[in-house]
Amino acid sequence: MKKDLRTLLTAGLSVLALTAMAQNEVVPLWPEGKVPNAIQNSAVVEKSETTNGIMRISGVTVPTMTAYIPAKDKATGAAVMICPGGGYAILAAQHEGSELAEWFKERGIAAFVLKYRLPNAKAMTNQHEVPLMDAMQGMKLIRQNAGKWNVDANKVGVMGFSAGGHLAATLSTHFNKGAGASEDAKPNFSILLYPVISFQPAISHGGSRDNLLGAAKSDELIRYYSNELQVDASTPPAFLVHAEDDTAVPVENSIEYYLALKKNKIPVEMHLYPRGGHGFSMRTDGKGSVANWPVAMEGWLQAMGWMK
Repeated sequence: MKKDLRTLLTAGLSVLALTAMAQNEVVPLWPEGKVPNAIQNSAVVEKSETTNGIMRISGVTVPTMTAYIPAKDKATGAAVMICPGGGYAILAAQHEGSELAEWFKERGIAAFVLKYRLPNAKAMTNQHEVPLMDAMQGMKLIRQNAGKWNVDANKVGVMGFSAGGHLAATLSTHFNKGAGASEDAKPNFSILLYPVISFQPAISHGGSRDNLLGAAKSDELIRYYSNELQVDASTPPAFLVHAEDDTAVPVENSIEYYLALKKNKIPVEMHLYPRGGHGFSMRTDGKGSVANWPVAMEGWLQAMGWMK
């Protein structure tokens, strides 16, 4: 009976998520046939499945953004692009994507869930470049369509979870580097939850590192994508959340990024919680004080002027 109830609840969550998606605009990141670094390979197929209430999307080769736009009379002008986590192997697109987007939308902040390409040597060249290319393009599109979406181009942030936090931090530190580099790709702020920051062996999440870098893994690339080493005076302000009992991504990832920002005099606020584990997002029942992080984030957004 309990198993049947769980199955029904999971199915219900999936239907709600799909219904919400259908009501929001899905924006292709790149013109058809012009996706950079793409290799046509019919063997790599996008799949979506939900297990234990977690939606997982795999095999992403056609990147998009889903736009959650508040009513014009509620819009604050702020926007945030959300990068779901999943170790650069899958995208946890619901609890680290659409659920947060609805939260922001209710508060007058436009939200854009990024379905970025997942590194795969069979479907792309230089796979380590690809997620960042998609993130840069997403930021540019939000600014290019700012008028349409009632967005202030100077109030566009990025949010990321786990490996999506690594992508958000990479965008924050590499917006002016490599293919697609542009000031229009720079976030005005970043919100990072239990993020993979470093690829240094002592504290890295090895799966995220190996999935992103693939066979090209080298000391040079490991350093390049260790974002605590790439912070400078141009890096945007950040809000960090991590649980100290996270056994997947060590809390030192957030601490090292915090220290690098502080060293460069970049405004940063960090919240560390004794319990919460990994991957909690807003699903914090029974995990103690970590349930307070959305309230803390709301206060930070207001204090920084991104939210009324």
